[in-house]
Amino acid sequence: MNRKKIQKILFKLKDSFLEETEENRRMLDIYANYIDGKASDQEIDEANYQLKQVLKSFGLGILVILPFSPISIPYVLKKAKEYDIELIPDWYKGLSKDKDELE
Repeated sequence: MNRKKIQKILFKLKDSFLEETEENRRMLDIYANYIDGKASDQEIDEANYQLKQVLKSFGLGILVILPFSPISIPYVLKKAKEYDIELIPDWYKGLSKDKDELE
């Protein structure tokens, strides 16, 4: 991977962290408190869970830019299911199939 692609991916990751959601803001606050030694183990677990959700969303975005993504995405999701790896973020699972909005 060349430097520009890596830089572009890192900027997208940064943007997804800075997205104005309450969960992301709380996650970043907890990590800042952790650095100061003021975060509990439960808060760290909560922040780590949110980080996993952000990375899952980001990971699916990366798959879309790959060549042959209409073939590779279903294949990757099928293999992940075989190995009991969860790639779909929880927020997406919460979408109503009829209306495509959060319930």
